[in-house]
Amino acid sequence: MTNPPAPVMHSPERPCLSEGPIGLRALPALSYNAHRALVLGLTFLAYALYHASRKPPSIVKRELARAWPPFADPALLGATDVAFLTSYSLGMFVAGHLGDRLDLRRFLAFGMVAGGAAVALFGAGYFLGLHSLAFYVFAQVIAGLLQSTGWPSVVAIVGNWFCGRRRGLIMGVWNAHTSVGNITGSLVAAAMLGYGWGWSFVVPGGLIALGGALVFFFLAPYPQCVGFGPAPIEPVTEESTDGEDSSAAGGAGKDRRDAVGILKALAIPGVVIFALCLFFAKLVAYTFLYWLPFYLSQTAIGGEHMSAASAGYLSVLFDVGGIIGGILAGFISDQLNARATTAAVFMYLAIPSLFLFHAYGSISKAINIGLMMISGLFVNGPYALITTAVSADLGTHKSLKGDSRALATVTAIIDGTGSLGAALGPFLTGFISRRGWDSVFVMLALCAFVAAVSLSSHVKTEIPQIIQKWRNRSTNMRNGSTGKGTNSGVQPLLVEES
Repeated sequence: MTNPPAPVMHSPERPCLSEGPIGLRALPALSYNAHRALVLGLTFLAYALYHASRKPPSIVKRELARAWPPFADPALLGATDVAFLTSYSLGMFVAGHLGDRLDLRRFLAFGMVAGGAAVALFGAGYFLGLHSLAFYVFAQVIAGLLQSTGWPSVVAIVGNWFCGRRRGLIMGVWNAHTSVGNITGSLVAAAMLGYGWGWSFVVPGGLIALGGALVFFFLAPYPQCVGFGPAPIEPVTEESTDGEDSSAAGGAGKDRRDAVGILKALAIPGVVIFALCLFFAKLVAYTFLYWLPFYLSQTAIGGEHMSAASAGYLSVLFDVGGIIGGILAGFISDQLNARATTAAVFMYLAIPSLFLFHAYGSISKAINIGLMMISGLFVNGPYALITTAVSADLGTHKSLKGDSRALATVTAIIDGTGSLGAALGPFLTGFISRRGWDSVFVMLALCAFVAAVSLSSHVKTEIPQIIQKWRNRSTNMRNGSTGKGTNSGVQPLLVEES
């Protein structure tokens, strides 16, 4: 980035559907880069709180199974998980469509406040002494529908402010909110267990509602909302078009009623392939999200079993590995200009890491921690890459020719499909775990393999491009060139028409 864009007058055609946030209007004028930092910080906080509010079910599973009918059967615990994730995935398709038409700030704030109330509703069953499975399933369905507003909104907002060749690294770092949220949610829910498991839901629900208030008062979803023009574009190749740039920059000059429909978004090259990959990748990731604390509490590590709270604390290290994996996957995909190859390699490497964690993690706590973090790195790396940089690349694909908005819709299609896998994994685990955890890990490894194989057609296209790029770089080095200002003509498959 060089100079920030010059301020522009508000136009009736700008995509911002309201005046700037009330909180920002009360503050001194901020620079363009200061606004971008604020956007990154608020969207990071928002989605970290979304994930924090999803962790309580995994933390309280042991307590529910031990002392709160009707949850003695692990399959019923899985039923509440699948209720949330199914409604979440189905709601995602609607939320993405709405997100490309409504004011993203208000849409996101509403989802956070109402979603927080739904999370607290599950915990209210503890205080009311309720033992009806229907009540808890209902609470999870409502929570899933409301929380589906989050991901399409935050990815679209970040995509409006950030674009260009470094998107993979920027979004890889930003996507640490997923793991930070999981860690925070685990720590908060585990800490609240001593006061009664209901508090493990009420407190995270209150926190996400407070976060929604901050979003409403301080988040600007578009540069135009605070007096700036479209974000400057870092050219990826000489073939970049004005249409692609305007789309990536927030669609200035286009009314948001022109947002694309689901069928047109599905026709964008790569959307279906990456949605299929994410189905299986997210199945693996969310099985760990919902069942890892329970698995740890049921496994003798170093000859000793730990409490539910201790297992919850220990499980956060899987997400620490996930933070590293998301950043690493984003950085590598930027360097190679190969999103699909990076995601596929990570998924292939996840397979042996899963078996090693299960086979040797019980030897000692130190070995368990090391193998757990490695598993988190390879499992969450491609999951993070696809749901952020890949979705943003596809949502600003040049096949759209700059005539419409698609960021939230494409993000919803990809992550909504992935969330169907996320619903299936924890549900199957509730039944398969009856046969032993060996069977669960075989299922996870098979799903990781299918996720990697599903990208094969894209990988075959990217590998020759990677080889050619590195040949050109070697030639430049031999010729004494630094390579600056030289472009090999290779770019991610995602931003080309197939």
